[in-house]
Amino acid sequence: MTSHWQEISAELEKIRTKNLYRQCKVSSGIDFCSNDYLGLAKSGLLKEKMKENLSQDTLGSTAARLIKGHRQSMEDWERKFSEFVGAGASLSLANGYVANMGLIDTIADSRTAVFTDRLNHASILDGIRISGAIKKYYDHLDLDHLEEQVSKWDRDPASPGKRKKIIVSETLFSMDGDKPDIRRLVEIKKKYDCVLILDEAHSFGVFGKEGRGMCFEDLSREEMDSIEYRVYTLGKSLGLEGGIIATTELGREHLVNRMRPFIFSTAPMPMIFTTASDSLDLIRDMEKEREHLLRIASILRDGLAREGFSVSSTVSQIVPILMDTEEEALYYSAELRKIGFDVIAIRPPTVPTPRLRVSLNALLTEKEVLRLIEALVVVRRAKR
Repeated sequence: MTSHWQEISAELEKIRTKNLYRQCKVSSGIDFCSNDYLGLAKSGLLKEKMKENLSQDTLGSTAARLIKGHRQSMEDWERKFSEFVGAGASLSLANGYVANMGLIDTIADSRTAVFTDRLNHASILDGIRISGAIKKYYDHLDLDHLEEQVSKWDRDPASPGKRKKIIVSETLFSMDGDKPDIRRLVEIKKKYDCVLILDEAHSFGVFGKEGRGMCFEDLSREEMDSIEYRVYTLGKSLGLEGGIIATTELGREHLVNRMRPFIFSTAPMPMIFTTASDSLDLIRDMEKEREHLLRIASILRDGLAREGFSVSSTVSQIVPILMDTEEEALYYSAELRKIGFDVIAIRPPTVPTPRLRVSLNALLTEKEVLRLIEALVVVRRAKR
């Protein structure tokens, strides 16, 4: 074995020793872990739409969009999505990770300060790292700390060139299920002349008028128009795959000309965009599903609290059950899987505190949620 593979083997052994080893497993049991919040990934109607859309074009796009991969259906989808979320223009990417990473890499450089919530998604943090920007953490949801950091940066004579400041936050945090004060984020952005990026991945489809996202829940149209970039995904409530950035026409033009993951990547399959348009039509009318989803989330939170489980300050369909150790999180996940519940253990470095991330979807029944609570109690009793 060469020295390289010896080094890799030693690293993997360290990961195993810390109970941080990861592997891909085929899912089984009742779905309490996916991000298919409205159940559209399983929709028979949407599957039929995709079959119809497949027959209208090539399987693959065959090239990047600036070569031969572009389609009229892509323009139609981006226009329709922009109208839905109240944006001037939008640009589609392969997935949400690429959208966040590529966006930040495109608009930031070594003289840019990026102020990021400490618990923002890896795609955001990697975008900051790749761009070479100056990363400034603020404590999770602590917007007083954010404003203190931004103000300090403005007062510091050593700040390089006072060139650009970017604030970036998720509107619904994927591992904690909580949310920031979005209106306050907009106020700070305006007060200190910052660019604001909001990631709506986990709120889209669930919150806001017709599922348009948390910004539509909390902000006026004028406040929303002041946000430079909002990032969405097709891979959660829409039931498909892909990412999309909502911005202005000027913002889209700039990304088309400068965003490397867009310029140098083969475009996604054309049928994704036509089917995304069909999915968007369905989401508009799924108010009953949204109400049901948030109702069973409330039932789960209340039930876990009554049984003495430690739950994060969630306000959503994402309900993390906090654990003391990685070993404990893995034990609960394995035991729940044995009795038919698909619940995943999430561990560092993904999160600071080990947990079971219970992610609800609109296809779950109240009875299934109550059964999960009972199963957790049984597993805890057996562990003791």
